[in-house]
Amino acid sequence: MVNRQGPLKGLCIVEFAGIGPGPYCGMLLADLGAEVIQIDRPAGATAAYGLDPTRDILNRGRRSVVLDLKDPAALEQALQLIDGADAVIEGNRPGVAERLGFGPQVCLARNPRLVYGRVTGWGQTGPKAREAGHDINYIALAGALHICGRAGERPAIPQNFVGDMAGGGMLLAFGIACAIIEAKGSGKGQVVDAAMIEGAASQLSAILTVRAAGRFDDERGTHFGDGGAHFYEVYETADHKYLSVGAIEPAFYKAFREGAGLDDPQFDNQMDERAWPELKEKVARKIATRTRSEWMEIFSPDACVAPVLSLSEVENDPHIAARKVFFRQGDVLQASPVPQFSRTPGAVSCPPPQHGADTQAVLNELAAKSGDHA
Repeated sequence: MVNRQGPLKGLCIVEFAGIGPGPYCGMLLADLGAEVIQIDRPAGATAAYGLDPTRDILNRGRRSVVLDLKDPAALEQALQLIDGADAVIEGNRPGVAERLGFGPQVCLARNPRLVYGRVTGWGQTGPKAREAGHDINYIALAGALHICGRAGERPAIPQNFVGDMAGGGMLLAFGIACAIIEAKGSGKGQVVDAAMIEGAASQLSAILTVRAAGRFDDERGTHFGDGGAHFYEVYETADHKYLSVGAIEPAFYKAFREGAGLDDPQFDNQMDERAWPELKEKVARKIATRTRSEWMEIFSPDACVAPVLSLSEVENDPHIAARKVFFRQGDVLQASPVPQFSRTPGAVSCPPPQHGADTQAVLNELAAKSGDHA
């Protein structure tokens, strides 16, 4: 028996296996105690990527069931699992789940309190709803990709953080949790439509606030928060490593200047945007004179300076270690469950399963429950 813990313990989630945001949503919910049963296709959702399922971190904390949903008997088994679930995670293109027979209308008719969570790039409706796409396309149309990168250069791709992970998976997990709370009171389920384009747009809220104040235009890499300013930038050190500098507030800017030895009066007018390009060059020359570790010994905690660590280095950082931000399962480095709870902490209940490893056990449990209700 898997020992689950966390604030979502007692919830049952049925997840139709997919890639990217759906599995990330399932991981977040499983990390916080929910029982997540992943229904996968016979070939495996990630088979085309050649991944070892036992090292697929996004699938940790699950039980894996393989069902051919084109088989009416297998589809009925999936629907019976949904009958006893609190929520569903589904990430197909609009119309696919309906065509296969497990769309929200069918599932909610059988289980009226069900929260049916759907995650797509474009959303369930709109002119582009049925078009293909990936993270880069969704954040591009939302305006998020345009603002990433250096002045005069093409937009920089922020991996798949903004669309898939935060704009899709994390948003869906939040939506599912909210809808479950509401269903506990009303007894009624509903569909949660998480669109990555909208999740990316939501993350622009702080930027849109600055824009509304007339302090953010379409010129990429020229603002104080996107690398345009000398006090919010990444600089290369003498050993070809990097420092991140985020000294925005006057007190932090003062501490940064003191640590870096920037006594040139030109630095006094911090917010003179016309001087930023020249000041960045001066800071870059200064930072290049010492190694990253030397600078970290020099700067005070108020300077808002941190080393840019590679994934090979993060485990050795004292703060990362103290917070247990990462852990290893065998030789696989992975992030710990988040956020942290004082009374009901989450935990990784089990490693990623082999494809279909729990099919027979779950179906036996389902048969036993059906027998109890007969």
